[in-house]
Amino acid sequence: MNIFNSIKEKFVNKHPWEKYYPKGKRTVKVPNMSLYEFLRTSNKDNLDSIAINYFGKKLTYEELLVDINICARSLRSQGIRPGDIVSICLPNTPECVISFYAINKIGAIANMIHPLSAQEEIKQSIIATKSVILITANFTYSAIKNVIDDTDVYKVVLVSARDSMPTMMGIGYYLLEDCRVEVPSKSEKYLTWKNFMSRGANYKGKVLVKTTKDQPCAILHSGGTTGVPKNILLTNGNINVVVEQAKVMLPELDRTDKMLSILPMFHCFGLVECIHFPLCLGASTILIPKFDAARFDKLLTKYRPTIIPGVPTLFEALIKNKHMRNIDLSEVKYVVSGGDSLSPDKNAAVNKFLKEHNCHHHIIQGYGMTETSGGVIFGGLGSDELGSVGIPLPGNEVKIVSVDTREEVPFGEVGEIMLAGPTVMLGYLDNEKETNEVLEKDKKGKIWVHTGDLGYLNENGVLFFVQRLKRMLIVSGYNVYPSHIEEVLMNHPYVLNCGVIGIPHPYKVQVPKAFIVLNEDVKLNSKVKDEIKDYCKKNLAKYMIPKEFVYRESLPKTLIGKVNYRELEKDSQEKEL
Repeated sequence: MNIFNSIKEKFVNKHPWEKYYPKGKRTVKVPNMSLYEFLRTSNKDNLDSIAINYFGKKLTYEELLVDINICARSLRSQGIRPGDIVSICLPNTPECVISFYAINKIGAIANMIHPLSAQEEIKQSIIATKSVILITANFTYSAIKNVIDDTDVYKVVLVSARDSMPTMMGIGYYLLEDCRVEVPSKSEKYLTWKNFMSRGANYKGKVLVKTTKDQPCAILHSGGTTGVPKNILLTNGNINVVVEQAKVMLPELDRTDKMLSILPMFHCFGLVECIHFPLCLGASTILIPKFDAARFDKLLTKYRPTIIPGVPTLFEALIKNKHMRNIDLSEVKYVVSGGDSLSPDKNAAVNKFLKEHNCHHHIIQGYGMTETSGGVIFGGLGSDELGSVGIPLPGNEVKIVSVDTREEVPFGEVGEIMLAGPTVMLGYLDNEKETNEVLEKDKKGKIWVHTGDLGYLNENGVLFFVQRLKRMLIVSGYNVYPSHIEEVLMNHPYVLNCGVIGIPHPYKVQVPKAFIVLNEDVKLNSKVKDEIKDYCKKNLAKYMIPKEFVYRESLPKTLIGKVNYRELEKDSQEKEL
């Protein structure tokens, strides 16, 4: 660096994004309490308002807090102590919300699992987190019955999506779905939700456990920057502070608003921004356990949400829905996209659609990762320049560093995106090595997260995402790591070698495609292909299963002998053309 640049560096504003914040809002205070306490204190004068709307059946804040207390007593009656880990494997239902806050109320930790996970994934998550109780969807029983005895779980609570539905809808759901679900024979290990909730009736011991902002409250899942599945430990403060940050960035919201909560609670965006934020704001959450793109118009007509958060695939469904022609979106205050970057063309198409349907606002993008409790960057307060993902939420910081030297680079130069702030995770559970590779402490003691993504900052401090440094796919908004799929495939006795890439998909954005080399003694035929597909169905979540399987005699290699994924991608593109 020459003398001129050195002098310039001393006077440059390191945080130019702060000019977007309202006066006095450069930082926010982290609430020093549990998630449950924050929810309760935020609504002590709001008890009659609607907290949850589930297919038209509504829970007030008072009813929600009562149910959380009953669930907390039931958990204590079953032996759950502060610090214990309880796994939740549910879609967006009232039982999922109630369980999550009840676990937090008693000082325990919630491990959030995707209910469509393969049985081995559920098993490994339970084992890795040392969970002792599993609260799960009843349709997962056929998968977990074979593996649950290999874990420390001593009680399984089975929840049906119809448990909280209006009566007539519940009957219809039973006839169409539940009547076909396998149920366990009578066993003390398995309880229905109703039976479980009744267990707390006679519990007279202590329920509420006071916890601080620094204590762990939730375990969420990600491949981190290396693609290896990890358990991310978040604190009360990590999640609670997002509420305070969001209040600054979304100033038009109040208790009269309604959040369309399509994004699932096992997803950080869904849990933090779509459930905890609106509930602590005192607004209503509209729980959608299963999103159907073809019925999007009916959701908007029936519930009239004022906040629509989603991943790019959701907005693709929005603008392609043939029944949206006469839908009025004039009540919508915010449309927020996260989970993946929205291309400028797609951004423009969504904005055009919103304008045509009387919405007075345009779509806003955000950026973050599970390791930072979801969104860290957000295009609010007028910072949403075309193609950008916005500015740091109050109290957060962003910098761009050289991939090679890890030195900070000037505005406009592309490098790795690094994030810091009160939302940064405690670390990966029982994985100090990976934690130390992702978290970096600077000379002032500040903790920075290596995102594994490339981007740049302009002179206004607005972040522009460029591409992923790590090899990761985004399938319908979910992170999918090819290395994990490859590891599963390599465990099959027929497979000698394999490589997984992402290919474009008209709705899901990307889907995995697997290239497989079989062992010399295995003859390729339909039976072999079917066995490998069935193996994937058993060991991978539904959205991770390759869309295509290609069998080859060999795979292209790099000069150092690794699978050449760029060559596979090139071959795949040429074949498409």
